[in-house]
Amino acid sequence: MNQRAIILIVDDSAANLTLCKGLLNDEYDVRLAKSGKMALAALERLRPDLVLLDIEMPDVSGFEVMDAMSEKPEIKDIPVIFVTSHATEKLVVKAMEHGAVGYVVKPFQKDVLCTKINDALSATAHRSFTPTH
Repeated sequence: MNQRAIILIVDDSAANLTLCKGLLNDEYDVRLAKSGKMALAALERLRPDLVLLDIEMPDVSGFEVMDAMSEKPEIKDIPVIFVTSHATEKLVVKAMEHGAVGYVVKPFQKDVLCTKINDALSATAHRSFTPTH
């Protein structure tokens, strides 16, 4: 039996957390964090395969979460996809500069989100594969 990928969803909106969990729960092991602080605490004990991260949150922004992740060797390589209602080119560029592997604008289509997730997980699996000779 294949183990399901763990996805940490970080959003300050309970409605968005519920929606994302409902869309992804059948295929992934979904964990939730209601704030940037909660996400950082969860990352201390949980090693998700991917993080879906809101940008604008009241305590710690998505960019601050990414910065904190980049400083910790054990979690810096976890792929992050920003899921946000902000669609400006400036923010998309900033997200990529911070190391995000994707950017999805709310409201989103389930197929778009799942494709981004699958692409990120596949890329991570290929990166961690070391061929033997």
